[in-house]
Amino acid sequence: MVSLSTWFRYAAHKFEYSISLSWKKYNVGQINSTQLTDAVWKNFFQGKLTYTHWNKGEEAMAPIVSTTGGTLLVRKLANLSPTQVFVGDVILLKDPEKSDDLIVRRLAALEGYEMVSNDEKDEPFVLDKDQCWVLADNQSLKPKEARDSRLFGPVPMTDILGRVIYSLRTAVDHGPVENSRMAMNQDSPVLAVELDVEDMAKNNKV
Repeated sequence: MVSLSTWFRYAAHKFEYSISLSWKKYNVGQINSTQLTDAVWKNFFQGKLTYTHWNKGEEAMAPIVSTTGGTLLVRKLANLSPTQVFVGDVILLKDPEKSDDLIVRRLAALEGYEMVSNDEKDEPFVLDKDQCWVLADNQSLKPKEARDSRLFGPVPMTDILGRVIYSLRTAVDHGPVENSRMAMNQDSPVLAVELDVEDMAKNNKV
């Protein structure tokens, strides 16, 4: 049973998302000023803040993502600003090396961060505006195996497709994803309202 206060928090997040998404469409000319208000309310009443994504198995993000694959619940993010996505978040993003594929990695640094390598031959550098640095959770893998920013470098923030908030590996092995404290606080009402484990299990290919 979802509490009234949780519903209010969920509605506030949904309204904020609806405004941000509609405003973004207005700014790029997809809708005009007369359609803006209708778009906000349509997104608010008919849209959801999450979607499911089946991720093929890989060792890079084990145990969050099983080596045999699993279904992920992804939080939509209309505005990829420092108030919406945080260092420590597990994100779904476009594969920098295979544009048709998607990968899951953890956000390690945002624009303005100074990146210093363990290799003294590499010069320190600062991440440019709208850039981020992503890493695999599995520390035992070499960069080529982990396929993260140590291999392909900084990633554009625009390549981020959402934050992974729940992972279903099998019907009996699933749970919320450990993201940054700020993100988990923001996502808790979304999980409470929109999480449907049975539906995720039906779509699971494992």
